[in-house]
Amino acid sequence: MKIAIGADHAGVELKDHLADMLRRQGHEIADQGTHGTDSVDYPDFAAKVARSVASGEVERGVLVCGTGLGVAIAANKVDGVRAATCNDLFTAEMCRAHNDANVLTLGARVVGIGVAEEIVRIFVATDFEGGRHERRRDKIHALES
Repeated sequence: MKIAIGADHAGVELKDHLADMLRRQGHEIADQGTHGTDSVDYPDFAAKVARSVASGEVERGVLVCGTGLGVAIAANKVDGVRAATCNDLFTAEMCRAHNDANVLTLGARVVGIGVAEEIVRIFVATDFEGGRHERRRDKIHALES
């Protein structure tokens, strides 16, 4: 799977770790930055990842900031993006299975590396269930127009 990944200065270390993990699992990673700990603005990186997902350039996106909330708000401004902040394994599974989330956001100051790895693993491995959830996803998409 091709996955775009991005972060601000608060999330760069976790982003880099997760990108390496995903590469080891055989995924192609489009690293959208940042690449250092100097202060940057998270909406810039959220926009890069979200636009990559919305355009179909990549299948999924992963964003990391301090809480995961700012990047989720910014990413969800891009039509076609369904970004979900997940701090536990259950929400990681449900955001995919029921909501067809295509961008995962994480808080580097909220979850540890081990939990973050499992959240990402589940997000990537879980398929959208469709059925009654498809109708609901389509209603979310209709809100964009």
